[in-house]
Amino acid sequence: MIAASWTSLLASGELQRSSHVLSVVRGTGYIFGGELLPRQPRDNHVYRLHSKYHAAQLVLETKGTSASPSPRVGTASATLNGKVYLFSGRGGEAMAPVEEHGAVWMLDPSNMKWTSLLPSDSSKPFPPARSYHCSTSNNRDRIFVHAGCPESGRLADLWSFEPSGCTWTRLANAPGPARGGASIAFYGGLLYRMNGFDGKVEQGGSLDIFDPESNTWSTKYYAADNISGPAPRSVAATLPVVASGKPLLVTLFGESDPSSLGHQGAGKMLGDVWAYDIASGAWSEVDTKAPSTSCRPSPRGWFDADVVDQSAILVSGGLGEENNRLNDAWLLQF
Repeated sequence: MIAASWTSLLASGELQRSSHVLSVVRGTGYIFGGELLPRQPRDNHVYRLHSKYHAAQLVLETKGTSASPSPRVGTASATLNGKVYLFSGRGGEAMAPVEEHGAVWMLDPSNMKWTSLLPSDSSKPFPPARSYHCSTSNNRDRIFVHAGCPESGRLADLWSFEPSGCTWTRLANAPGPARGGASIAFYGGLLYRMNGFDGKVEQGGSLDIFDPESNTWSTKYYAADNISGPAPRSVAATLPVVASGKPLLVTLFGESDPSSLGHQGAGKMLGDVWAYDIASGAWSEVDTKAPSTSCRPSPRGWFDADVVDQSAILVSGGLGEENNRLNDAWLLQF
């Protein structure tokens, strides 16, 4: 069994939120968006979380201005070449998808300034506005945006965006069903997609793999029985980690049974962590046992997480089973 240990970094009123984004650049986490009350975006400030183990600090780095993204929830972010990229979300009085005509927001941590990157050719297709989508990068020259919830229904589309030329490319749709709250991760030239909610049930039991070179998807199936593979879930996280030289896909937490109140309530939340050995194609539950429950995070969904230094995962906030927004930050070290 793969083992990892949790470290509690801090708890803060500013961290108390769900449906936000957390992106790590050079070991520091940048937190944006989310809500404290259902369907009410909290703010559009950027919080910088220094994640160096027991010396963690939270700093309000920049307050929202007219040059910042509007307050929003259910957005998605990715990091590329030392910058943070953000696309769409939902906000405003109607909590409708934020339509910015294909614009991608870029945060430069070196000066804490936002820049709106509009498509270089407005006549070419760009992804429709959405929320509860997912995003990642190929760590070279492009970010990916996948699925989520437009004005109505759910999506299965995949797009790439190249910041250097501000160009969007429509890629092959992922295998159905369309969904929100899915997770994607990029490692070794391939994009991995799992989980999500299709409007009726949580998705699980399949790891969908996209090859950018051939623009094709393939699928590896597993038993989603919480014995040989993780149970179905949504609004979780899936991230690439290297542990003892071995590349892993780590998926953690999430909602396994939606609330009857929809976005106004909380369903059954999970507190487990699973690792997929990319080389062998096998899942195993990660041993994160601790002396007491206070030494590990409470179950949650609607949080965000990102990788620190390849072998650790930083986790912030989320929604607990009592419909409470969480205010903590944790580090999972492999």
